[in-house]
Amino acid sequence: MKIIIFGATGMVGQSALRECLLNDEIQEVLTVGRKPAPQQHKKLKQRVLENLTDLAGIKEEVTGWDACLFCLGVSSAGMKEEEYRRITYDLTLSAAETLAGLNPQMTFIYVSGSGTDSSESGRSMWARVKGETENALLRLPFKAAYMFRPGVILPVYGVTSKTKWYQTLYDVMKPLNPMLMRLKSVITSEQLGQAMIHVSLQGYDRPIIESYELKEISMKAQQ
Repeated sequence: MKIIIFGATGMVGQSALRECLLNDEIQEVLTVGRKPAPQQHKKLKQRVLENLTDLAGIKEEVTGWDACLFCLGVSSAGMKEEEYRRITYDLTLSAAETLAGLNPQMTFIYVSGSGTDSSESGRSMWARVKGETENALLRLPFKAAYMFRPGVILPVYGVTSKTKWYQTLYDVMKPLNPMLMRLKSVITSEQLGQAMIHVSLQGYDRPIIESYELKEISMKAQQ
């Protein structure tokens, strides 16, 4: 399988890239982002773009791929809805529409978040925008599209958050990780990456996948 990863330098993207490079069923990986990932690997290609809303210049490079793991995202903290929507909805849909047109047999996985509002009508701004993004992606003509809704993600194996105060929190909480892992809503970055690959390869019986299901999927992937 050949996989494209958007946002490979963020915590979720790092998780996806690490597991793709370790998995023998993944033959080729292309990362697309504003910065290159630090990894070097024989099956890894990287494409740096200043404007991720315009893939016109790399259409040939993003044609012929089996799956896309879309891991780009920002925290809504301190952001106005217009700005958050531009990054969360506009950028995502622009890239996804291009990929759907070029790769009709592609599986598209979007990493959303627990609490996303599919009705698009709730009070929470970020949840509404995420819900609208999910709904729009599910209408695109991909072979299959899946919306991942992780809750708390614990970074492991060198994966880190680009948001400093998030990483500080993860560092402080680290002694509590074994206890936190007993909760269904908590998964590790390794488990999230494994779940993304497993669903890319095997599919799933419904398009919206919650955190506890992601943990179960990762366990199947390890068997």
